[in-house]
Amino acid sequence: MTVDVMLPYYGDVDQMKLAARSVMNQENEDWRLIVIDDGYPDPEPERWFSTITDTRVTYLKNEKNLGANGNYRKALTMVESPYVVIMGADDVMLPNYLDVVVDAFETYPHASVVQPGVQVIDEKGIACIPLADAVKKAYAPKTRERIELKGEQMATSLVRADWAYFPSLAWRSETIVRIGFTDGLDVVQDLALLLDIAAEGGSLVVDPTLSFLYRRHSASDSSVRALDGRRFDEERRFFEGQAARFKELGWNRAARAASFHTTSRLNAASLVVKSVAMGKVDSLPRLAKHIFG
Repeated sequence: MTVDVMLPYYGDVDQMKLAARSVMNQENEDWRLIVIDDGYPDPEPERWFSTITDTRVTYLKNEKNLGANGNYRKALTMVESPYVVIMGADDVMLPNYLDVVVDAFETYPHASVVQPGVQVIDEKGIACIPLADAVKKAYAPKTRERIELKGEQMATSLVRADWAYFPSLAWRSETIVRIGFTDGLDVVQDLALLLDIAAEGGSLVVDPTLSFLYRRHSASDSSVRALDGRRFDEERRFFEGQAARFKELGWNRAARAASFHTTSRLNAASLVVKSVAMGKVDSLPRLAKHIFG
């Protein structure tokens, strides 16, 4: 197989089925799908997958809940194909997705990761552009053709605003398995991996061809963590560490961008009013600490 699609799962059953079907409906048929159920308390996933006869599809259920980071790390232990996608269990691949990313890897044979074109959708599957995604779009590379980013250019661009969509990324398996996910990171684990790739001389190919639907939930783990400030505690520690790292590499632009982490601070500022409206005033000191540093 050319591509392993890993689907760490915990949550809405119907959306997970939609995600799995979108893999099975790919125009490129050279794939393997492994669903890793992190102990979701519903027998329906196991029943549903038992009816699927496609030998490229495997369903596994963890004996105990590993959490998002732990389940992603488990997924990496099962990678066998040259390329891998760690897909969200509520996202959707358009039928051309695998063709787009595989062709990008073939065109850039030394690339470590590919970011295809993404459309954000809401809980109902309707296209939308929430504020966070409008900011991502503003900072993302403006291109109508494939481009390759590497080194300080790649790091600076991503630190200014993490415009990559983790579930839509296709990775060179050797690279992501070797580097892995940093233990203890829940919110910025994808950005950490991308910056590790940049620091070691790897590259990111951006292909603007629309091929993936990313679902944005108001009640997602990252949104909940953001509202009570926990997200920003993790982000602040992370950016401080990256600023020191880039300074040692002599990447002054990237170090400054990490030190300021402007879009992360603006995100915290946008949540102040929302926190007050929802009565979560206990989160205000955390948010203020992140905004004003």
